[in-house]
Amino acid sequence: MDLKLKDKIVVVSGSAGKEGSIGETIINRLADEGAIPVLVDRNSRGFGYAEKLQKRGIDALFVQTDVTNPEEMEAAVKTIAAKYGKIDAIINNVGVNDGAGLESSYEDFMNSLKLNVVSYFLLAKYALPYLKESKGNILNIGSKVALTGQGGTSGYAAAKGGVLGLTREWAVDLIQYDIRSNAIIIAESYTPAYEDWIKTLPDGEVVLNKINKSIPFENRMTKTEEIADTALFIISEKSSHTTGQFVFVDGGYVHLDRALISDVN
Repeated sequence: MDLKLKDKIVVVSGSAGKEGSIGETIINRLADEGAIPVLVDRNSRGFGYAEKLQKRGIDALFVQTDVTNPEEMEAAVKTIAAKYGKIDAIINNVGVNDGAGLESSYEDFMNSLKLNVVSYFLLAKYALPYLKESKGNILNIGSKVALTGQGGTSGYAAAKGGVLGLTREWAVDLIQYDIRSNAIIIAESYTPAYEDWIKTLPDGEVVLNKINKSIPFENRMTKTEEIADTALFIISEKSSHTTGQFVFVDGGYVHLDRALISDVN
């Protein structure tokens, strides 16, 4: 299916994670479709990713940015606009389940909010004039933690709840400009960060097996490629009448009957 993303300027925050991360997978899928990925991230790893894309003939750009800093985010969008003259879509992909729980400090809680939801606001705010011109769209990457809770992660849960609220709010706000706003909600996906966490556990393989069994569809985690493919579809013309929606890419984790799970031990 031709998603008609060729030469579209798509800004992806949190896109310089380790190879195999959701953001890194998204930028490569965008390149496969002929879009022009713009990476916005604090990690210098993004320079290497952009170089690889450029070697493929993709006019990619990496703008090293502290996504929690308003001045840096504004400057990043200006840099993007100066190079390309437009922005067709933004994908807010930042997400760090940082364990800022109820007993954490005020500073830790606020830092979690700044990273996991305020950064979304900043990118949308500064990209908005260009999205108005292109009648583009916004896609936010969310988490099931916003709906199910998890325990020990008040900051992340509050932030991801805010992401869903902003998704609907922006959908309402931006209808007048023909700008769509949607969110993908992820449950369990075996990213490099997830693997790093599993390795810290003394019984990591047991925990991993239990988690896999708790996912109704095929008893496996969602692949980052499946998330990326859904993201591309949502920002494309093929999803042109979809706005204000939460799209669950989770193998039925959040909604399906627990009776489907015969054994989680």
